[in-house]
Amino acid sequence: MRRIWKVALGIGFAGCVAFAAAQTPQAPALPQTGTAQHPPRPPMPVRDPHSPGYVTAKELPDGALPPANVDGDFIIGPTHNAAPEMQVREGAPQGTVIEFTMSSTDSRLYPGIAREPYTFGTPDPKDPAKLVVTTSHPAPYMRKVTVYVPQQYVAGTAAPFIVGADGPDRMLFTALDNLIADKKVPAMVAISIANGTGDAQGSERGLEYDTMSGRYAEFVETEVLPLVEERAHIKLTHDPDGRATMGGSSGGSCALIMAWYHPEWYHRVLTYSGTYVNQQWPPNAETPHGAWGFHETLIPHSPRKPIRLWMEVGDKDLLNPNAMRDNMHDWVEANERMAGALKARGYRYQFVFAENAGHTDRTVKAQTLPEALEYLWQGYAAK
Repeated sequence: MRRIWKVALGIGFAGCVAFAAAQTPQAPALPQTGTAQHPPRPPMPVRDPHSPGYVTAKELPDGALPPANVDGDFIIGPTHNAAPEMQVREGAPQGTVIEFTMSSTDSRLYPGIAREPYTFGTPDPKDPAKLVVTTSHPAPYMRKVTVYVPQQYVAGTAAPFIVGADGPDRMLFTALDNLIADKKVPAMVAISIANGTGDAQGSERGLEYDTMSGRYAEFVETEVLPLVEERAHIKLTHDPDGRATMGGSSGGSCALIMAWYHPEWYHRVLTYSGTYVNQQWPPNAETPHGAWGFHETLIPHSPRKPIRLWMEVGDKDLLNPNAMRDNMHDWVEANERMAGALKARGYRYQFVFAENAGHTDRTVKAQTLPEALEYLWQGYAAK
C-alpha cells in the first residue's frame, strides 16, 4: 500500500474547512454555467481533424497510440480504453505520497484574489479582445501540495521531477509507479499543486495559470519547491532537462508558460486541452491576446527554445465558453495552431487529436498518459 503522510502548515479546523471548499476538480466548470441562474452549457460541436487549416495528421487505428519515440501529429479514437499502466500492479514498487498545505498569507507572489460568485465580466465595448471584470477583489485561500516520491528514490540524490497543476493527480502517481518499474521513465518525483481557487478572469486560478509571465514559475521555484524538499526529505534537480511541467485546460497553458518564460528551469511540457486562447486578466499590452499569442506571434517570431512538448485536444473541446466573441476562444483551433507553429519552428513535439473526446477528457488521459510521459522523457540522461 502506498504510504501517505500529511503535514499541516499552521491551519486549524476553520482553515481546513476553507481549504476543502476551495478545491476545484481537474476540469473545473466555468462559473457562469450550470447554476440556478444559468443553464448548463450546450454540447460542444464536433470538429473534423481534417478541417482546412488544421495540421496534416496521421490517423491511427481505433485504440492505437503513436509510438513514444516519434514526433508529429496524430489522430486517435474514438475508443478510449485505459492503458495497462493506469491500474495498480501487484509487485510494482509503490511510491510514497506526502501532502501539506500552503496559506495565501505566507505567499509573497500570490496573496490571493477572488471573483464574486455567479459573476463573470463583460467584453470591453472598445475592444472585444478585453474582458472587463469589476467583481474581483483580494481574498485569502489555502492550497494543497501533494508530492509523490518513488520507492526507487535514493536519499541524498537530486531527483528529476514533474510539476502538475490542479492537483492532486492520483492518475499520474499510478502511471509513474508502473512506468518507473518498467524503466520507461526515470525515477522521478511528482509535485501536484492545487490552484488558488476559482476559474478564468478575475479568479486566483486564472491569475496564476493564464497570466503570460514568469510569475507562477517563480512562485513554484521560490515558495513551493523549498517546502517540497523540506517536507518530503528529498533533493530536486536543478538541471532543466530533468524538470517537466504538466496540466490540463488553463493548467496546460500554465505548464507551457512556466517553460517559455523560464527555459533555464524547465525543458519538458505535457498538456491536455491547453487553454491557448485569449483568457489573460488583467490585460497586458505586451501580450494583448494572452496565451493565444503563443501561436500568433511568440513561437513564430522567437528563437526556438529547448522545450519538448506533448499535447492533446478533443474533437468536442471547448468553443466560446464565455461572453467573449473575439474569435480567440476555440480550444481546438488554438491547439491546431499550436501544432502548426511548433512544426514550423522545428520543435520536438507530439500532438494528439482525440476523437469522441471532450475538454480534458478523463478517458483520453487514462488511455494516453503513460505514452505521453514516455514521449516527454525521451532523451533524458541524468547529469
